[in-house]
Amino acid sequence: MLPRKRRSWAEPYKMKMVELLKTTTRQQRQRAIQKAGYNTFLLPSEDVYIDLLTDSGTNSMSDQQWSAFMLGDEAYAGSKSYYKLEAAIHKYYGYKYIIPTHQGRGAENILSQIMIKKGQYVPGNMYFTTTRVHQELAGGKFVDVIIDEAHDPTSLHPFKGNVDLQKLEDLIRKQGADKIAYLTLASNVNMAGGQPFSMENLKALRKLTSRHGIPIIHDMTRVAENAYFIQQREKAYAKKSVREIVREICSYTDGATMSAKKDALVNIGGFMATNNAEVFEEARNLVVVYEGLHTYGGLAGRDMEAMAVGIQESLDDNHQAARIGQVVYLGEKMQSFGIPIVLPIGGHGIFVDAKSFLPHIPQDHFPAQALAAEIYVDSGVRTMERGVVSAGRKPNGENYFPKLELVRFTLPRRVYTQAHMDVVAESTAAVYERRMRIRGLRMVYEPKYLRFFQARFEKA
Repeated sequence: MLPRKRRSWAEPYKMKMVELLKTTTRQQRQRAIQKAGYNTFLLPSEDVYIDLLTDSGTNSMSDQQWSAFMLGDEAYAGSKSYYKLEAAIHKYYGYKYIIPTHQGRGAENILSQIMIKKGQYVPGNMYFTTTRVHQELAGGKFVDVIIDEAHDPTSLHPFKGNVDLQKLEDLIRKQGADKIAYLTLASNVNMAGGQPFSMENLKALRKLTSRHGIPIIHDMTRVAENAYFIQQREKAYAKKSVREIVREICSYTDGATMSAKKDALVNIGGFMATNNAEVFEEARNLVVVYEGLHTYGGLAGRDMEAMAVGIQESLDDNHQAARIGQVVYLGEKMQSFGIPIVLPIGGHGIFVDAKSFLPHIPQDHFPAQALAAEIYVDSGVRTMERGVVSAGRKPNGENYFPKLELVRFTLPRRVYTQAHMDVVAESTAAVYERRMRIRGLRMVYEPKYLRFFQARFEKA
């Protein structure tokens, strides 16, 4: 008897409008990447065929979101749209107080200024670029307390986003609980390859931090994706909905920052949430300085309307199964070509292990940056570096050299088809076949902060 073949699946939506794409020649792409200083962030989007640079603000909104868009109340103060957003956050996430911001880093800025005192430590389950910058600018010091498996791209640990409780205990014992501003807990850890934490780990973490009076601040940018993995991988949650799991995750945390441009399916927007009335009062004051009045926070009413609908849509089980299913499809296709990727396959993209892909290029010649440029030249597919360039510099000026040197293929939600994924995998395979001819890069321009956005390179 033949083994049963896995049935095909289809996206839980149909297309109502399309955007036409420009195709280019290899020679045109070669000129474009040289002009961009081998930085895919500096490419004009019209010269990109399949854009997997990021899933931030690049999602397709639904007809319901576009309908809500037209209902936006653009009042400067007390917008009806704000109260709809507030109600959605209360209903689906459970946080008491919210401050809208133009996007996630606006929330990170405000929260860091309020909660971090100079010299305090901020442990977290792996750094994220903008988060760490805001923490450092506020006088804090980030400390990585993620489990060791997260730094190993070949580890099959199902929850590589987990906090190592012993690492956290050691930090508390060494520095004292009063020297820890808060713990930042990211859902589906981006820099680890979109890897989730488990509910079991979160519960144990909550017990530990409560004992020491340390708040947990939730980077909930991809909380629904994390909830889907909990549903699929933790037996106790197999029969719970994504919506129920998300609400439970939030219940174990004290506040959150959210870039709604990811999970919540909008092109712009975010918020800061807290259960602490004093923190809320201070944030309500600071948001006026940096973002806008506390009932719009740098957003138009229409953006808040679309976000409220997007939050609800993001919690649909079928949506998450299709969203992560497409990522799995691309990952398995790449594996079939022998391409080294971070395992297990994560939630928002495929992360190619550039160290294994280009073993002849030393990390100080930016192998992930070089690989992203080569893939663009091959097919017009735009990806991004997540390695030494993204990691930036230490306070003493030396480069951070993270164990993970990755190229991120990030999938926007509800945008591309399986055929697009085939093109991406086949292009990466073509580059893999000639990988030993690829040269490294040297950096010729470096901005002061978040250099991966604007740095320029030339062939080494």
